[in-house]
Amino acid sequence: MRLAFVILLLLAAIGLILFWYGFFDRQTSSAITAPVTRGDVEEAVLASGTFKPVKLVAVGAQVSGRITALDVKLGDAVKKDTLIAEIDSTTQSNDLKIAQASLANVRAQRQESEADLANARLTLIRQQTVFRNQAGSKADLDSAEASVKKITAQIAALDAQITSAEVAVETAQANLSYTRITAPMDGTVLAIVNQQGQTVNAAQSAPTIVILGQLDTMIVRTEISEADVVKVKVGQPVYFTILGDPVTRHDAVLQSIEPAPESITSDSSVTSSSTTTSSSSSTTSSSSSSAIYYNGVFAVPNHDNHFRTYMSAEVHIVLGQARSVLTIPSSALGARLADGSYSVQVVDQNGKQNSRKVMVGLNNNVTAEIQSGLSEGESVVIGEAIAATTTNSNNGGPPPMGF
Repeated sequence: MRLAFVILLLLAAIGLILFWYGFFDRQTSSAITAPVTRGDVEEAVLASGTFKPVKLVAVGAQVSGRITALDVKLGDAVKKDTLIAEIDSTTQSNDLKIAQASLANVRAQRQESEADLANARLTLIRQQTVFRNQAGSKADLDSAEASVKKITAQIAALDAQITSAEVAVETAQANLSYTRITAPMDGTVLAIVNQQGQTVNAAQSAPTIVILGQLDTMIVRTEISEADVVKVKVGQPVYFTILGDPVTRHDAVLQSIEPAPESITSDSSVTSSSTTTSSSSSTTSSSSSSAIYYNGVFAVPNHDNHFRTYMSAEVHIVLGQARSVLTIPSSALGARLADGSYSVQVVDQNGKQNSRKVMVGLNNNVTAEIQSGLSEGESVVIGEAIAATTTNSNNGGPPPMGF
């Protein structure tokens, strides 16, 4: 009995020593795994877009003068040819009167010349009769013939003056009509640039009175980076959300991709031929260091005016979609191999890891589509979790034996 008690104490002491030296308390590591599941994978280009009306027109004045009337308000819906504003027409009205008076004067001169021509022709007939009867001189006959030709030429010159005067009248009438500014299309008044009472000067450029936009259809101009534009094609599906309603998804189709970025308008080779070499080099350097974006354009209906001008949109251009396919987290993929496959670590039922090649379809860097190499329900390694236990603070040797 005493011998059994001694043996038990001895075994307890051995266990205590082994525990003390960390035999059971060593550092261990375990793999973080994820199952192979079925799901949907979408690969898309993320871009920012801006809403603009499908038609946006700055309605300006073609003549100078003071705005005497402004017949629309901000937000008004107007029809084509609706009167928008009126400009003081005193100068244009006077110009029309002068042009009409000049036309009347030339026409009166022509009528006078026609009467002179009729008289000259009668004189010529009389001189021809007298000359045939040998009762008059040849000089008188020649003078009568020259008079007819001269007056005929004067009438032709007056006809040309009449044409010129008619053009002057038409121009004056047009300038007078320009004092009444009308809507060139159906639309909504988005901005009023010049108010009633202001004076506009159209001598150098056409001043804008109001800005009209057709809001029934909006276009979204989407900035696509130069790294992504090579992947994007016309006809690809698009969906977007707006800041005020990030939950609702709106679908569309990419309609066009502009061939050049908007920065081409500031290119020194097309803006000015007199640009110096140094400034040209500076412009080229600055443009090359800035980001380059190409505009992708698509239209969306806006009959309820839900989308407003210059709103921002978060746009997703869908490059590819796969429904109900085998998927794994993208973090499980190893390096890409020469044959296009990837290496993944698969954990079997015994917890042992095995390397396996898989073929990957779509990969959005979050989820990857597995085309071959894995089965649903298998587990793949997506990382290593290291669990370290506390270290005994007594490193000087075995614990004191108390028995």
